[in-house]
Amino acid sequence: MTAPFSWTYPTHIAHRGGGRLAPENTLAALRVGRHHGYRMAEFDVKLSRDGVAVLLHDDDLDRTTNGHGPAAARDYAELARLDAGSWHSAEYAGEPVPTFEAVARHARATGLACNVEIKPCPGRDAETGEAVARLAQRLWSGAALPPLLSSFSETALAAARHAAPDLPRALLVDAVPADWAERLRQHGCVALNINHKNATPQVVQAVHDAGYRLCLWTINDPERASQLLGWGVDAIFTDELAAIRPAA
Repeated sequence: MTAPFSWTYPTHIAHRGGGRLAPENTLAALRVGRHHGYRMAEFDVKLSRDGVAVLLHDDDLDRTTNGHGPAAARDYAELARLDAGSWHSAEYAGEPVPTFEAVARHARATGLACNVEIKPCPGRDAETGEAVARLAQRLWSGAALPPLLSSFSETALAAARHAAPDLPRALLVDAVPADWAERLRQHGCVALNINHKNATPQVVQAVHDAGYRLCLWTINDPERASQLLGWGVDAIFTDELAAIRPAA
């Protein structure tokens, strides 16, 4: 970030759009999340072979579509013909793999805040970080609340910072590294996103004392969610949208 950022994101974030209630990383999932009172969603973005930004978590298509093999080996026209809903339930049969642009337009039209996880296919970290950041900058131009860009890939974060320095960023990690503060400073991040299993009151305090925000993934137990929010964490990601409800 090139200037201080005012954090106004909701505390409850729907993981992959609709948690367990809808096929992940689809427009249907975002609608389900909104129906359950969620005002913010997290989703994963990568590039097709021809450079179109799409929502998809895995490197391969097999788990969440009727396609097979690496997503990076398919042009968007091929991805668009896949069924990304039947794996979840018959109710969502035929749900397509959406483009990042379509999701951004939906989010802005409905007032949905977004955590955009940059999820590069192997070997495309810098390319994906730059492309997703440039798209986000254009698609959220003039928005009161920009998307939060996050990634496990520090190469992708560095490219995103170079492409769109004014968009807020978060570093994703599992275990909390000893040099977390230096990494956040290096990439101009506003937040650290960690596995909730590695959260303690001391970690929360240390991150806040250093001037950063702390978000935790993925909490599916209501008691654990209450405990973590009681510690003062800034946001939690969850799949259990019906059991862990945002405040009205």
